[in-house]
Amino acid sequence: MLSRVKLALWITTKDFDTEITNLIGAAVKDLGVSGVEGSTVSTSSTDEIVIQAIIAYCAYQLELMHGDLNRSNAFKKSYDEQKAQLSMSTGYTVWSTT
Repeated sequence: MLSRVKLALWITTKDFDTEITNLIGAAVKDLGVSGVEGSTVSTSSTDEIVIQAIIAYCAYQLELMHGDLNRSNAFKKSYDEQKAQLSMSTGYTVWSTT
């Protein structure tokens, strides 16, 4: 996952690897808090929709900390929309029967 996120964000240095790895974990946790869970939602996910949401999360956080606030807001909006769509999909949400 780290290499996918770095490639998408055009990051070639290893200087941010720990920070990006932590953001990937935070993105997975944030999706879980929103009800998006299951085998496809993990730090080793191969699901393209989940990967794109994680990339958007990392982009918005990195821009917020190291870049441009307007770009951060655009990436956050993208992430929030993806998260909302995933949280309403039976393929990405474990629905309780009780």
